[in-house]
This record gives sequence, structure tokens and C-alpha cells, in this order.
Amino acid sequence: MAHAEATVTINQPVEEVFDFLADGTTNKQWRSGVLDIAKASGDGAGAIYRQTMKGPGGRKIQGDYRVTRLERPTRLAFEVIAGPARPTGSYELRAESPTSTSVTFTLDLEPRGLAKIMGPMINRQMQKEVASITELKRVLEQSA
Repeated sequence: MAHAEATVTINQPVEEVFDFLADGTTNKQWRSGVLDIAKASGDGAGAIYRQTMKGPGGRKIQGDYRVTRLERPTRLAFEVIAGPARPTGSYELRAESPTSTSVTFTLDLEPRGLAKIMGPMINRQMQKEVASITELKRVLEQSA
């Protein structure tokens, strides 16, 4: 199984960080690989977001996802439902103080079929994706 994880502390209240993450349309602001994103249906757990991402060789790939858990303000989980790799992921949030939040971004993937052959490339992409949480910190602290 491929696994990637990163944690940052953001100087914003936990509720504000959670609300920003729960609105999937904000992904484009901090995830450089997202070209386009829009809510397709639903609210809360079960909401589906359609997203187009930068793929290998500069081509566009789908990376649609469904929210699987929404526990305000501490946990948001999702599963990718379209695209070549379909990891599951989560954001775990913990209030460090009234104005500071620790966020852990985790991705897991059980490679199947062709994804087994592409394992090292997929793992590098997953590491890059969770590392983007440092950009989330920058965006949220800059808006404060």
C-alpha cells in the first residue's frame, strides 16, 4: 500500500481551517495540481466534487472525489472516484490554541492493475500532494 502524510500548524482557529477544507472549491487556491474544480452534487458526507488535474506529461486527468466523513471541526475524509489512481484521504484537525490548528493530510492507495507497475510514480505524486499542505498554511495565514 502507498501511504503519504504531512502535518502543519496553521495560525487560524480550527473551525475556520475546517470550513476552508470542507469547501472543496477552495482546493485550487492551495493545490497546484488542480486546474478546475466544482461541486457536482450533495452536501456534507456524500458531496461529490468534479476536478480536473495536471497529469503526467502535462495532460489533463480527472480526479473527482466524494466526501466520506465530515466531523466538524476535527475530521474530513474522502475517496477519489475518477482518474488513474483512486486513493482515499483525510484531514485530521486539532486545535492547538484558540488561534492555532494542527492539520494532518493523509493519502492511502492500494495499487491495482496498471497502478502496481506505476507504483513509484504514484508514490512520488502522493508525497507531492500531501506536501502541498504547506501552501494551505500560507494561503490561510495570508488571508488573516
